[in-house]
Amino acid sequence: MAAEQRFLTLADVAEVLNISSSQVYALVRREELAAIKIGGRGQWRVENAALEAYIAKAYQQTKDFTSSHPFVEAKEPALSEFE
Repeated sequence: MAAEQRFLTLADVAEVLNISSSQVYALVRREELAAIKIGGRGQWRVENAALEAYIAKAYQQTKDFTSSHPFVEAKEPALSEFE
């Protein structure tokens, strides 16, 4: 049984979030997603816990947005409006 990896590459995170690696890099550079830079070539890594925290925060932000901007279905125009 393989142990779960603690750290993910930006490409791994991109796959999880279904976005591009450059979008993940932008999240990291804007400090929206916590990451560390390791190794001689400065490889970026995101801890699983940081990714899960980012996802939980995104869910909460979405909930807050939808609560303050309720969806209102457009009324269908009455037939008389077309006459």
